[in-house]
Amino acid sequence: MNETNKNWKRIQDAGGAAAALAKHFFAQNFAALCLLFAAATGFTRCHPPAALTGTQAGFKEIFDGKTLNGWQGDSLYWRVEKGAITGETTPASLLKKHNSFLIWQGGEPANFELKVVYKISAEGNSGINYRSEKITGEHALKGYQADIDGEQNYSGSNYEERGRTTLAARGEIVLLLAYNENKTGAIQNFTAGNVWTNKAIKQTAINADSLKSFINNGEWNEYHIIANGYRLQHYINGILMSDVSDKDTLNRKMKGLLGVQVHVGPPMLVQYKSIRLKTL
Repeated sequence: MNETNKNWKRIQDAGGAAAALAKHFFAQNFAALCLLFAAATGFTRCHPPAALTGTQAGFKEIFDGKTLNGWQGDSLYWRVEKGAITGETTPASLLKKHNSFLIWQGGEPANFELKVVYKISAEGNSGINYRSEKITGEHALKGYQADIDGEQNYSGSNYEERGRTTLAARGEIVLLLAYNENKTGAIQNFTAGNVWTNKAIKQTAINADSLKSFINNGEWNEYHIIANGYRLQHYINGILMSDVSDKDTLNRKMKGLLGVQVHVGPPMLVQYKSIRLKTL
């Protein structure tokens, strides 16, 4: 049994007050569970969002609030409005085949924290891509995505755009298993219902749906992404929504592009502001 599996076994076998408290809090607060597991087992440290610690040290604004300087995308869909990057599709400009991205041109972050304030229309579908690759000939990205949607069905999830599909739904702590194409077959064999199946779901929130109560419908929210090594955590408004440990060395990416998305589908509007990046 490798060290990761040993640590998960310690989590499952943890006894005493700390484990009992974790079970109680799991139904109420996914982030609290992660912190309690870390304290009880020594598995790993759960990183609380900087907003909870009262510090913004090391964060750098990567959007100037006025122009799209340093960003690249299709001007049919992207503009700056009232201090926010604004992505919009209208009945006259619907995307029919592929999603369209606005891509940051400032580098390919590896280990980082990213904080973004966003708002999305009720019918909207969007996301923040990171550690991603540009698709040749398109304003498009392939890679990890911090999912966002106006109906709050997927917000907080980890979805791999043009890749392994849903890696972790909201409320899941997931270990992605090693994948060998020569031994285990084509990547399509491990997707079912738009969900990647070659993984171990270590914990699922007893009432994962309750996590969406922390998301403000039609109002501003703050996304906080922490990508450190093979671990990827998504917080919204200070609450941990999903947690992925990606041990799939064939498919994972350890650095890449950042971008934001407008999606194929009905007319929609999404806005992003106060985009802050911190290198770890």
